Amino acid sequence: MAVRGASAVSLPEDWPAHPDPILALNRMGTFDWDLDTGLVHMDAQAYEVFDLLPEEFDGRVGSLTVRVPQPEAARLDAAVARAIKDGSENYGAYFRIRRRDGTRRWTHTQGYIRRDGTGRPRRVVGIVRDATEELAESEVRSLRAAQDEAFRQQTNVVQAVSATLAHARSVQDVIGALKDTHGIRHLGAASLVMGLLEAGRIRLVAEGPADASVPGTQVTRIDEPYPMSEAVRTLLPRFIESPEEFAEGYPILWPYLTDLHVTSAAYLPLIAQGRPIGAMGLLYSDRRGFSSEERAVLVALGSTVAQSLQRAMLYEREKDLAQSLQQAMLPRTIPSVRGADIAVRYRAATGGGSLDRDIGGDWYDLIPLPGGRVGAVIGDVQGHDTHAAAVMGQLRIVLRAYAAEGHTPATVMARASVFLHELDTDRFATCLYAEADLSTGVVQAVRAGHIDPLIRHSDGTCRRVQVDGGLPLGLSAEFGRLEYPVSTLELDPGHTLLLCTDGLVEKPGADLDDGMGRLSALVADGPEDVMALADQLIQLAEERGGGDDVALLLLRRCVAEAPPAGGRLQQHVASGDPEALARARHLIRAAVRSWGYRDRADEIALVADELITNALMHTDGSAIVTLRALDHGGHRLLRIEVEDSSSALPRRREAGEDGVSGRGLLLVEMLSEAWGVEARGCGKAVWCEFRLDG
Repeated sequence: MAVRGASAVSLPEDWPAHPDPILALNRMGTFDWDLDTGLVHMDAQAYEVFDLLPEEFDGRVGSLTVRVPQPEAARLDAAVARAIKDGSENYGAYFRIRRRDGTRRWTHTQGYIRRDGTGRPRRVVGIVRDATEELAESEVRSLRAAQDEAFRQQTNVVQAVSATLAHARSVQDVIGALKDTHGIRHLGAASLVMGLLEAGRIRLVAEGPADASVPGTQVTRIDEPYPMSEAVRTLLPRFIESPEEFAEGYPILWPYLTDLHVTSAAYLPLIAQGRPIGAMGLLYSDRRGFSSEERAVLVALGSTVAQSLQRAMLYEREKDLAQSLQQAMLPRTIPSVRGADIAVRYRAATGGGSLDRDIGGDWYDLIPLPGGRVGAVIGDVQGHDTHAAAVMGQLRIVLRAYAAEGHTPATVMARASVFLHELDTDRFATCLYAEADLSTGVVQAVRAGHIDPLIRHSDGTCRRVQVDGGLPLGLSAEFGRLEYPVSTLELDPGHTLLLCTDGLVEKPGADLDDGMGRLSALVADGPEDVMALADQLIQLAEERGGGDDVALLLLRRCVAEAPPAGGRLQQHVASGDPEALARARHLIRAAVRSWGYRDRADEIALVADELITNALMHTDGSAIVTLRALDHGGHRLLRIEVEDSSSALPRRREAGEDGVSGRGLLLVEMLSEAWGVEARGCGKAVWCEFRLDG
């Protein structure tokens, strides 16, 4: 109602209007406000609404300010003026009055604007009523709606946290799920503390802000006066609803929390399968007290967290056992090898969603062999579970045993395949076995369904080496195809041999050749040191992740030294095996080159080839070729010996003008400094010597 001054204008004949008696029954008062005179007439119920006596009101609007505070009067006057200005017929507004005893009460008014024939407003008639109960009910409804919405939000947060916890595989995963943006902060908590029960004590695994650390509480007994201990001891939640209650109940703990402005807290026991496994505390800084609905939500959250923690702890224990089994199956240490730098690495699979996916059958091994040789093994048993790890351990042991017995690489692989086939398992394995003579650089490689090796050259370039292969271990025995071709590689000083499993190369949906190309580029760009290179490659595998484990072996041949006096290299050449003769020739040539006599390697290999061929052609058995470095009278000599089981001595014959036979010993005599024959038990050895330093 606008405050206007009165005038001497005569009042209309029908003024004041008579209220309907029904309005009085509804506790509504009426008023008639003459806009020309500014006088207001109110009935008895209106006086009661304004808490006025008739003698206290002179009929002027301005006199109502004793009950209507100025801010409310200004807001009400603006509502009336706006209705008059825009041509409205009525208006309505809520405003507060100050009662006689000083209390405030909500009031509602609704007015009807009467205009004359020209549209000029002349009167406002309307009602006033007490709206306190109405607004109180509205506020209660709004409050309840807000509480219901908050409860729904908390329930949604619990559901979201529960969904996240379903994927937690470690205790830290559980803590992380609670601390992230969808966790405890949406429940209104300022910080989280959590402790796990271990041997009758509570060990903190998560605590609030760094400046909230309480000395001596990292490990506490369950009988100590702390709320977390109380929750574990009683198996009941502990709700602390005010700072005063916190300070009174836990005087030892409270001084460390005052700077955090903690106003309330909820400590929940974590119970799984009927027994406590720990407790969790939620600290609040902007609330006091907990409704029954909020308590129910928090108790449900505690139950969900307890189940997730139990699963996580069980998973971690099983994973530790499985990884211990796998690590026990791998070599404890890698022996140092003279003439080579070695690096090995293993990375378990991750992200498979189950414990078994973190366990694999990949392995590596390094086997010292007689004569300065070394066997390098890389392999992968089918599957990702503890059974694959167990099969891997057995297979690694038998491969080592067969190699140490002195079998050829092809025989080692064939026997290992038979062993795996005879095991009570349906698993097969891929494998690559490389036997390297570090004094000569000759590498004899056998591949059973495995990926090819790489060789990095001393100039940094890297290439994939094609190695002829056979079927995977186990399958070759099952199908009766135990032939494994041997490929001869040459590893010069400074070159690095890289063996790995497919987890380092393969990517889902990508071609294997593309993966080998990427790996070659990474090796070429990587550091020269094998340890640093292995770290870099395994780090890249970690960053890429994936569901397959990775095994890696790097062997870098060191710069060759002059062969020591008495140094010895020996090779068995079977009768009727042309590949064995070719391997022996390659072995001798590589040895001479690696010892620094590259310019004479071809002629020495040619002489050795003649001696071996003579032995194989003119005797019934196999031959053994031996290469020795000798120091004689201050001169460096290279001695070749070819031993066979026949006592018949070789004879030098004239070949004739068109003859082929008979030229072998003549060639030996022409190219070497000396040659001869020595008796060896029931057989003999044909030898020749080359002077290398003059």
